[in-house]
Amino acid sequence: MPPFERPLVIEMIRSESQKFSDRARRAGKFGQVPDDGQNLFTTHTANDWITLEQHTPNPQMLFGDFWQQDELCILFADTNAGKSILAVQIGDAIARGTPIGPFAAHAKNARVLYVDFELSGKQFQLRYDHHQHGAFRFHNHFYRAQFDPSASLPFQYKTFDDYIANALSQAVSKTGATVLIIDNITCLRSGTEHIAGALPLMKHLKALKTTYHLSILVLAHTPKRNPAQPLSANDLQGSKMLINLADSAFAIGTALRGPQCDTNKAQRYLKQIKQRSAMQLYGEDNVCLCHITMPSNCLRFEFTDFGHERTLLRSPTSAARQQLAQKVAELSATGLTQRQISSQLSISLGTVNSLLRQAV
Repeated sequence: MPPFERPLVIEMIRSESQKFSDRARRAGKFGQVPDDGQNLFTTHTANDWITLEQHTPNPQMLFGDFWQQDELCILFADTNAGKSILAVQIGDAIARGTPIGPFAAHAKNARVLYVDFELSGKQFQLRYDHHQHGAFRFHNHFYRAQFDPSASLPFQYKTFDDYIANALSQAVSKTGATVLIIDNITCLRSGTEHIAGALPLMKHLKALKTTYHLSILVLAHTPKRNPAQPLSANDLQGSKMLINLADSAFAIGTALRGPQCDTNKAQRYLKQIKQRSAMQLYGEDNVCLCHITMPSNCLRFEFTDFGHERTLLRSPTSAARQQLAQKVAELSATGLTQRQISSQLSISLGTVNSLLRQAV
């Protein structure tokens, strides 16, 4: 045998090893397989798309025209406006297949997973348990998942965002959920006020929606806003990219004028902000009027009428005075005297005194 020729058994081992490596590489075992982009887009003629989708069932209403099946929807409102109360009410209604007021829920045999980053188990129990009426009975297809704030990051995850993303997938798979409600979006990923944080989050939610055929409702906050202006897409806390990538969005507003504008019993209203599949029925001229009630053992929204948003907003003069009062209070908290505040804001000393007394 020539000195440069390998034994046959060695050549056989090398050949089999190469075949295994090629198979493993194609299966993604040794890193990413090169992708030429052929599978990234599905392309048909426009006419073919229409023909193909004619056999796909039309999406059903989950909460009237506010939220429909297969949509990624955002519900946003100020703190203490009742987002969580309404979201739980919507989730239970979907599981039952029953409407809430005038808003239909047509989904059949839906399993709903409510992921709660806000309330503890005890806080949730107190909302739906009454010493006289007992505990409210939710539908058996309504599940609640509670976040563990003390959880540490397992070694196999690079970031906590990745850990939460995988945990969401596991919870959806375990419950067999077809509807996912997340309370709230700021707990899912940091940096949603910038496109760099908002875009990966929305891409992940859309991927989750597609993988598990989910309808998703995500709760979000509004930042400080002008109470004399109607609610709009600009009032969602964080990057506007969140609403741009959502299928639909609606908001809860609080009545700041009229007979029911007391802080604790204020009238609420619902307003459509964005819709792709539904009609805009509940815009600025036809918001849905409602209030929060607890008739027995269940906090819930009760819908009463429809109205004009402008009649519920604070008048421009009172809104401006409120903003001025807030500025005076902030300056006073820094230790400035009333005379110094008067000089800095170019208002009279009497106005400063009046606004400070009003704050107290």
